[in-house]
Amino acid sequence: MKFFKIFLATLLAMVVGTVLSWVLCLMIFVGMAGTMGQTTKAVITPQTIVKIDFAENISEAPTKNPMAGFDYTTMTMPKNTHLLKVLQSVEAAKGDERVKGIYLNFTGMGSITTGAMEELRAALLDFKTSGKFVVAYNETYSQGAYYLASVADKIYLHPEGGFSWVGMAFPSLFFKGALDKLGLHAEVFRPTSCKYKSAVEPYIRKNMSPENRAQMQTLVNDMWSVLVGSIAESRNLDAKELMSMADRLDVTQPEDALKHKLVDGLIYADEMDAKFAEYGVEKGADGKYNIISLGEYMTLAPVLPKFGAPAVGIVYAEGQVFDGAGEDDNIYSVNVSETLRKAREDKSIKAVVFRVNSPGGSALASDVIWREVELLRKEKPVIVSMGSYAASGGYYISAGADAIIADKLTLTGSIGVFGMLLEGEDMLKNRLGISTDVVKSGSSADFGTNVMGIGVRKFTEAERKVFIRSVDKVYDTFTSRVSVGRNLPMDKVLDIAQGRVWSGTRAVSLGLADANGGLREAIAVAVDKAGIADNFRVTEVLEDLSPMAQVMQSLNMKVKSYFLDNETMEAVEYYNSLKREVAREGIQAYCPYAFSLGY
Repeated sequence: MKFFKIFLATLLAMVVGTVLSWVLCLMIFVGMAGTMGQTTKAVITPQTIVKIDFAENISEAPTKNPMAGFDYTTMTMPKNTHLLKVLQSVEAAKGDERVKGIYLNFTGMGSITTGAMEELRAALLDFKTSGKFVVAYNETYSQGAYYLASVADKIYLHPEGGFSWVGMAFPSLFFKGALDKLGLHAEVFRPTSCKYKSAVEPYIRKNMSPENRAQMQTLVNDMWSVLVGSIAESRNLDAKELMSMADRLDVTQPEDALKHKLVDGLIYADEMDAKFAEYGVEKGADGKYNIISLGEYMTLAPVLPKFGAPAVGIVYAEGQVFDGAGEDDNIYSVNVSETLRKAREDKSIKAVVFRVNSPGGSALASDVIWREVELLRKEKPVIVSMGSYAASGGYYISAGADAIIADKLTLTGSIGVFGMLLEGEDMLKNRLGISTDVVKSGSSADFGTNVMGIGVRKFTEAERKVFIRSVDKVYDTFTSRVSVGRNLPMDKVLDIAQGRVWSGTRAVSLGLADANGGLREAIAVAVDKAGIADNFRVTEVLEDLSPMAQVMQSLNMKVKSYFLDNETMEAVEYYNSLKREVAREGIQAYCPYAFSLGY
């Protein structure tokens, strides 16, 4: 009788769970349909102003998840676009006689990566060569927002708004103390020469090593110099004085920004109408200016390819590098290899731009992708365009290209590898009272045995030697790939490798990249090498993923967020991120650092 009660209760739970799941799915798709069914009332008139407000998320690659960011509270889809579409639309607006200018007003809740921000800024500079205006207004300016806005002809700020100008910093978290309290020990294996390979430091130190501090200070200085130099040039200011102003905290209030000529006026948003009139824009019959968002302009003035023209294919490598196949927004060796193969076999594609935005990951997966790049390069030119970062494994998969174009703010290099496993014998025995025992076929049969990334016993010296031999071998392979791919002497590669991270500007001087620039510059190099500069089209070569698998994967993530508040979700995401790091298997070519300018 008890069995049947349990059985019936379980059956009822399954039925109820299934019904609730279908109801939730129905609500989601109704919300999607409602969102997709909304039509914009915007139109492009001869007096149109295009507004960049970050109502859309601007990523460096198309998302592979069609429901990424779905809001379960409002049952609406977010507006998402990616860099190529943004650049193409800004270029189209430049030549569109109906567009009078661009208005920068960062009021939206969307996001943008560092690489995309740098390339959007360059596109706006190019837009200005048409003689059209770019004007900016904001209630507050972060340093990232101001870096982008500084491209404008005029910059305005709310009289009671905010302005941040303090410099760049790179804080790091270290978990060694917490691991000690838990009785966990991080076993780290990295080549002796990889003294800058700092991905493991949070688990074995309580502060930065001298080598890591030196590389990060150089990187911060390089990136700060790019920001300050760009702003100084656009605003006709002295770069050294701008840096001193940040050190002295001279600019914290709107009147400070006006005094130091960082903005051109302190006005309210409604007063921008007078500024548009100064640029000769006329109001419509309704007495209002026709201001449409960048997303609306993309919809109303889509960039159409030149059908029949030879193509430049864009292949994306976005996220961390993992072995095998996967369907989230990361790089999986099987998926990316198949996509590169598809570009190689497509006879209409005459050159490929490989857009890499990755901190790396699995060394094995990186080599699998590297091989596909090599095969592709034998048949058509391959140009790498580096985004916000292309470091460690991200550099590994880039090294074999015909040319590498990096943004100035790109974080790259980190040519090095490591292996790590948390050893928890003391924690299990002394903190939890758990002991282990084993039956094995030989003395080494339990070599590397772990549970959820935690080793259940200490390594022997013989086992450590095996690990060290493995990381040394992979490091030798990695550096040889760079030496051959970049046509650099091995001595020089070993000198600039060592796991050290470099900025995009310094990468060019070291020979790790060929030029500074973005996606547009990479496409220009690709068509030149393919001999199709006079007539070409750009096509994106995307991964073939199951739409249903994408939806289900998204539901799995978003259902959790529906029941948790934002603070709890942040903690959960941080925990999951930490768990992924310590549970990585195999040798890693991974660089955990990334800069965010914000906006």
